[in-house]
Amino acid sequence: MNTRIPFDYRSALHRMALAFLEDHQAAHLSGDQALFSRTVAHLRHEHGVDEALAQLTASRAYGEFRSAGERRHLDVANSSRSVAVLTDPSSGLTYAVPVAVIFRLIIDAPERRRLRAVY
Repeated sequence: MNTRIPFDYRSALHRMALAFLEDHQAAHLSGDQALFSRTVAHLRHEHGVDEALAQLTASRAYGEFRSAGERRHLDVANSSRSVAVLTDPSSGLTYAVPVAVIFRLIIDAPERRRLRAVY
């Protein structure tokens, strides 16, 4: 059964995860995986969130945390299931990147993987 989670609850969890990332980043200068894992653990143990929701929330907060101040972004409206459209407002350029390329060069490359999978 798929239970919908109220937006206010998800938003509150997101803010908690983001605050945890900001407060603990100095303790994890050697690696983002440890910071990500601690954020998941924090959501699970301190806020009673199940594993899947904790990982999803931590990954979204981590993305926001690491991309703060970045103007380049994913153009969701023009992307599809198989192509990610990326825009760079500074240069005016738009890039169409096949999702298969993203998986091959980033997700499936163990030496480049920084975060664990979120289910």
